[in-house]
Amino acid sequence: MKATSLRGALLAAVACILVGASFTANSVLGDYPYAGGQALRYGLAALLFLPLLARDGQPRPTAALRTLTLREWGRLALLAAVGMVGFNLAVLGAERSAEPAVPGVFVGCAPILVAVLVPLLDGRRPMRTVLYAAALVATGAFAVQGWGRTDPAGILCSAGALVGEVGFAVLAVPALRLLGPKLLSATVCGVATGESLLLGVLLDGGAVLRMPTTGEAVALLWQAAVVTVVGFVCWYMGMQRIGAERATLFSGLIPVSAALTAPLVGTGSYGIPQAGGSLLVGLGVVLGSGVLPRRGAGCRLSGWCRE
Repeated sequence: MKATSLRGALLAAVACILVGASFTANSVLGDYPYAGGQALRYGLAALLFLPLLARDGQPRPTAALRTLTLREWGRLALLAAVGMVGFNLAVLGAERSAEPAVPGVFVGCAPILVAVLVPLLDGRRPMRTVLYAAALVATGAFAVQGWGRTDPAGILCSAGALVGEVGFAVLAVPALRLLGPKLLSATVCGVATGESLLLGVLLDGGAVLRMPTTGEAVALLWQAAVVTVVGFVCWYMGMQRIGAERATLFSGLIPVSAALTAPLVGTGSYGIPQAGGSLLVGLGVVLGSGVLPRRGAGCRLSGWCRE
């Protein structure tokens, strides 16, 4: 495996592990206005991105943004609305009438859809190895989380969360080529801030924001600085190196990370089903991400190949 691909795999893994661990922070924010919390999270993250962009020799990132067409700005707005604000809203809505495992199972199917959609949109055929690996990851995610109580509203919102997870990868592919990981992350955070505030005014009016408690402030800071800034950059840098199909395989690590950290705060347990599901996720990631050398490459190295 090339060093670039290995770095990409590690970056995607780190991003998804951070997202999985962030579910603990979400439980602290249950009483905080949803849209206002999202606006604070993404607004703070956008500010934190500014020194990172300047350090990369981009003191005026607006120069690159001015070159974007109206259609490209529309794609960024859709990416923020579907993959960030909409995804979080769908998960919140699902958990009001369903156990958290239900949206988790739906989101676990994202690698399969991305493995089909991204190559088709790019004029390529889906790779069978990635499809098989995505099926393993989805099965492992189901085993880790199980299936909980739900109703039609919970299923509908969970399906919306799946759309958001897929959109976060698929819609970013062309934008990533234009802006790069850091500028793309900073831009969509800024857009998501405005969308969250607008949604908050429509839903909550003057109660869109309030002073957070100490626990809520810590959770928001964690989500902004670690999950969003570090997580988004790692995710898009990983996607840039190994492609959206392979990077999305690592989303199977989200429920694994959540299951591993849940016992630390007394919100779940980690037993034999979770361990078995984790092994399936790991196997799917290893097979589909290209961590293992191809058989042809191995034959050439060993000298036992037939020409």
